[in-house]
Amino acid sequence: MANRLGFIVVLALVVLVTGVFSMYQVAEWEKAILFRLGEIVKTDVQPGLHFKIPFVNNVRKFDGRRLTLDVEPERFLTVEKKNVIVDSFVMWRIADAKRFYTAVMGDERNARQRLEQIVKDGMRGQFSKRTVNQVVSEERDTITKDLTIAASAQAGQIGIEIVDVRVKRVDLPSEVSNSVYRRMQAERSRVAKEFRSQGAELAEKIRAGADRQRQVLIAEAYREAEQTRGEGDARAAEIYAQAFNKDKEFYAFFRSLRAYQESFDGSNDLMLLTPDGEFFEYFNQGGQ
Repeated sequence: MANRLGFIVVLALVVLVTGVFSMYQVAEWEKAILFRLGEIVKTDVQPGLHFKIPFVNNVRKFDGRRLTLDVEPERFLTVEKKNVIVDSFVMWRIADAKRFYTAVMGDERNARQRLEQIVKDGMRGQFSKRTVNQVVSEERDTITKDLTIAASAQAGQIGIEIVDVRVKRVDLPSEVSNSVYRRMQAERSRVAKEFRSQGAELAEKIRAGADRQRQVLIAEAYREAEQTRGEGDARAAEIYAQAFNKDKEFYAFFRSLRAYQESFDGSNDLMLLTPDGEFFEYFNQGGQ
């Protein structure tokens, strides 16, 4: 009876261990390959719980999510034969698990080395066709786009899909930086001088227009003033004429008084006149 109970326990343990080794689980973010005695028999294993034959089948799992590779900064030559130091990174993922396993033995470290070399070779080709100015500012988006397309074709041979390639920064060696900065400074100085000359020309035009407008306004104001003065003089002459016609004797008397007032204003002027002259007509008629 004891032997039978022990056999049942051992059999249960064997069944349990066999059951445990017969199951495997694939997560949503994983890619798996099923082997049979070292030979690949299935690569499109769906996420979930699966069964295998213990000690006959084995499973290799790989991270199927997007991964980031920070590429070491490297020097590249431009079309001008000048060095630039490029710092970049790559976003990639495993697209074909079978090809990935056969190409790099499923080793992510080997895959990163191969991928880094592919990206650097692509950058070398892209930068060798462009100038420093194009690399630094003008065509960076075009470079990354072309580099992603070219590198994806080579990375596909090892089962990797390149999602994106980005250039973080482009630095110039010190010997190149000085010449580039001097050239940039000369260019900015030229642009500044051009803007100043344009501003001076525009200022002269505005100043000349303002002077011309000033002269026109002064001339128009003088014309209106002379016209108004002439109208006033004409009106005054008309009033004088009307007053003279109303009482000629009083008007003559009033004109003489004004003449006396203006002549004898207390100044030291000297006049030589005869007492019986026309100017002293009303003085001589004081009795009347």
